[in-house]
Amino acid sequence: MKLELGYIPITNIEFAERSYVEGSTLYVSKEELSDVLLQDENISSVSFAIALPGDKTRITPVKDVIEPRVKVEGKGGMFPGVLSKVDIVGSGRTHVLKGAAVVTTGKIVGFQEGIIDMSGPGAEYTPFSKTCNLVLVITPKEGVVQHEHEHTVRMAGLRAAAYLGELARELEPETIETYEFLPLLESIERYPDLPRVGYVKMLQSQGLLHDTYVYGVDAKRTLPTLISPTEVMDGAIISGNCVSACDKNPTYVHQNNPIVHDLFKRHGKDLNFCAMIITNENVYLADKIRSSDRTAEICGYLKLDGVIISEEGFGNPDTDLMMNCRKISDKGIKTVVITDEYAGRDGSSQSLADADPSCDALVTGGNANEVITLPKMDKVIGTEAYVGIIAGGWDKNKAEDGTIQVELQAITGATSEVGFGYLSAR
Repeated sequence: MKLELGYIPITNIEFAERSYVEGSTLYVSKEELSDVLLQDENISSVSFAIALPGDKTRITPVKDVIEPRVKVEGKGGMFPGVLSKVDIVGSGRTHVLKGAAVVTTGKIVGFQEGIIDMSGPGAEYTPFSKTCNLVLVITPKEGVVQHEHEHTVRMAGLRAAAYLGELARELEPETIETYEFLPLLESIERYPDLPRVGYVKMLQSQGLLHDTYVYGVDAKRTLPTLISPTEVMDGAIISGNCVSACDKNPTYVHQNNPIVHDLFKRHGKDLNFCAMIITNENVYLADKIRSSDRTAEICGYLKLDGVIISEEGFGNPDTDLMMNCRKISDKGIKTVVITDEYAGRDGSSQSLADADPSCDALVTGGNANEVITLPKMDKVIGTEAYVGIIAGGWDKNKAEDGTIQVELQAITGATSEVGFGYLSAR
């Protein structure tokens, strides 16, 4: 598959009577976008706010972040199986409003939702303090239950991102990057002397608001399978989970997975990036065994020389991570694991809930239990009512002067397990 990404840089967002892009400014019509979103009968009301880098603004509780994109050439449309029909995407050309993001917030759905500070010490931990954010504040109708609430907010974010992405359809990109993912045999023939490297991407799929969707299918209903990384760039994988904000992969991160981008940069030079495998994270042992067995079998069948494995979440999924690592290593394949840590606030606790001797090469995204003090902000989009009950918060963690103490666990993207952040260790 060959995909061109055409980047239209966005450095500012403003409200206007109609929606359009001029220069590097994205103009958004509240009325037009409201008409799109209020078609969902579960939404009572929606309001919009803008949060730009450097603003003394806090967004919370954050549910998802999505990058506006539009397919302009090739098969299918954005978010296939969800907003577009079920076509295999990942080829042709896609335009990207680079620097813009849609952020969803409002009444809390699950306790594992996050915080984005656009300035101050909290901004140093989240990549979304650097994006120009159009924030949707969604109020559901009375009586909407949790899973319907999550679905409503998720779809609103995707629809808004698709609406904004359409504004880029006829624009001329400032830069174009090309990503080509060859069929396996052709890739091996072209680079016979380079080590064959694969990427195993673990998807959060434990249910109860811990879900990820692949072409519209809940990942817990799938078996491990091969996918082209260019399909993921076109929105084939979307977030539907409310796991801890620090290490969940918002849809934006799936669209911009840095492991994929880094492997493409080295492809054909010192390695052959020839496989991407997606697998799920399960609750029950039998399901963990089934999925990890199948993942290892695929890696062995492809005769890979090395594999990078990334996790999403912590605790229970640590067992899936170690089982994948051990079984792939048993095939004689070198493995590198990417995770984060829950090592206690002083860093002295066991970092992972599971371990295995085969996991001898590990990259960390940081310690999610580290405590940070967030200053009072001039503006809050959403509400701070939940900062004491979201994961990483605690009772009475907001002081009289307006400062808030939380663990990094509460900050969206702070300990990203695909490296879409700023923390690591040597």
